[in-house]
Amino acid sequence: MFRGFESSSPLLPEIFALHGKWQVRKPALIAGGVRETWPEMMSSSHRVANALIQSGVQVGDAVAIVMSNGAHMVHAFLGCMSAGAVSVPINLSVSDDALVNMLIDAKTVALLVTGDQFERIVNLQTRLPSTLSVCVTTGTESEPGWAVWDEFISGVADTAPNINIEDDAILNVIYSSGTTGVPKGIVHTHRGRRDWAYDLAIALRYHGAAKSLFTIGLYSNISWVSMLATLLAGGTLVVHDKFDEAVFLDTVARERITHTAMVPIQFQRVTDLQLAEPRNVSSMTAMMSAGSPLREPLKRRIFEAFPCGIIELYGLTEGIITTLDPEDAEGRWSSVGRPLIGTDIAIIDDEGRGVPVGTSGEIVSRGRITMPGYLNRADASQESEYIDANGQQWLRSGDIGQLDDEGFLYIVDRKKDMILSGGQNIYPQDIEAVVALHETVYDVAVIGAPSERWGETPIALVVPTPGVTLCDDCRAAIRTFANERLGKQQRIADVIAVTELPRNPNGKILKRELRAQFTHLHY
Repeated sequence: MFRGFESSSPLLPEIFALHGKWQVRKPALIAGGVRETWPEMMSSSHRVANALIQSGVQVGDAVAIVMSNGAHMVHAFLGCMSAGAVSVPINLSVSDDALVNMLIDAKTVALLVTGDQFERIVNLQTRLPSTLSVCVTTGTESEPGWAVWDEFISGVADTAPNINIEDDAILNVIYSSGTTGVPKGIVHTHRGRRDWAYDLAIALRYHGAAKSLFTIGLYSNISWVSMLATLLAGGTLVVHDKFDEAVFLDTVARERITHTAMVPIQFQRVTDLQLAEPRNVSSMTAMMSAGSPLREPLKRRIFEAFPCGIIELYGLTEGIITTLDPEDAEGRWSSVGRPLIGTDIAIIDDEGRGVPVGTSGEIVSRGRITMPGYLNRADASQESEYIDANGQQWLRSGDIGQLDDEGFLYIVDRKKDMILSGGQNIYPQDIEAVVALHETVYDVAVIGAPSERWGETPIALVVPTPGVTLCDDCRAAIRTFANERLGKQQRIADVIAVTELPRNPNGKILKRELRAQFTHLHY
């Protein structure tokens, strides 16, 4: 009998370590003043991994990463992967309450922060989870119980740890909410993230010569798309600490950037400047827009400014993804494309039945990139599940869409009323819970209004307490009250007094009607 060779598909830590072995002189990371080759980047990341293990972090332990963009953040992510730890990247714009809720929910044992976030975390020290035992800052200032980054990784091995990581072990948890109530942590396994990176690398045209520019926080799943696809292909990460359209275009020309992933408002600013003051962008191979829909006028202007055009991605961190290729955009400007390779989607009605082509319904999806579930939230996981007549399991999107006769998807509405501001998911119910705490608020609904800067911005529609008249000063007081308690990107731009909120017979607020009523507002 032929015995054959034993083989298995390597997970991302092994793939990246092999790049470090064989891509000897190839640049891997450019961030600020740091320029590292693949061997150098992996050595730095393996030091983080071994330092975490030496400090008692075990496979499956949660490591929260509260960091600004830079080389340290990349090393932290890769170090956690190599150590078998679960990275928990935190959106820096969330409120303190949300941050604490997430750290507690994840049972965080280690905390890695950049110097600019150190004071914020220290001020929350008494509220941090009891499971926390390792705290490290990249800054020069420290506190009792904290280690400084350079000392933390000093004297440890710069080679890959000799540990076993199972395919279904958790690689990271990305939180979608958590300001009030129970947070929703989206779980991703090592196998799931590897397969996700493979499929996205094909769809978004990544290759070994890719040089990808990052201007969004690396905690964002939009950044993870480009980051993992680039690293999988053995390319180069070029990381900016913040977004500036002029710096973006200058970097594309100077570094010969090939790929980027941004949100529509960023593409709008870059496109405006490129059309007014053209730079050399001939190196750009593929650009991906995600986070909110690309409106047709902007999409056309991007094609005018960039020869490579744009790939629009619609998706959820939970696992649904479609892409519209540049070659398919003409005549389908409002489409978000077709499913990612190996993924299927369907449109269903409220009773779970498939609907005809051209008919609107909820988008559901199935495929190997789907999350295994929400962390500690069996209830939310079950709510996101749809079982078809054949017993197959699908993921509900909560979004309303329709398919044309060629299989191209069009988004009609967002069933969950989520607001997309600056590429970040803003959940109205979190804001509503805070606004409702004000003594003059009887009822409230939060919707997204068009914003030149952010794409959308939250506004609060308030029914005042009986006997109260909401004058200008009163509305300003409600806004100040709420914004002092909300995360930076959750802050409301306006408070508008209304006499009542439209509701269906079951008492649910009809936000679609509200959006239509206040569509004339721009901020």
